[in-house]
Amino acid sequence: MQDESGSVLPSSQSLHRLAISESGFIFDPTSGHHFTVNETGLDILRHLQTAHSPAELVALLQREYSASEKEIERDVLEFAAMLRKFIGD
Repeated sequence: MQDESGSVLPSSQSLHRLAISESGFIFDPTSGHHFTVNETGLDILRHLQTAHSPAELVALLQREYSASEKEIERDVLEFAAMLRKFIGD
């Protein structure tokens, strides 16, 4: 995964503007798009908002889920691609 400057992850600014409910309903007030995520998606999104680097994000998720680094990285990249599609980042 790349770092913030050439990241495949949504920008920090885009992530912080999202309204996120505890039930997983996500609303982007800038684009008007909304969608829902499951509990795992909600965890990834919250970590995306607070992690300082992609490596830190993977490490955080590895502590919570019993999956390999490669599996977590793949899932995060897929989730990030979906996010970028919906929030227009």
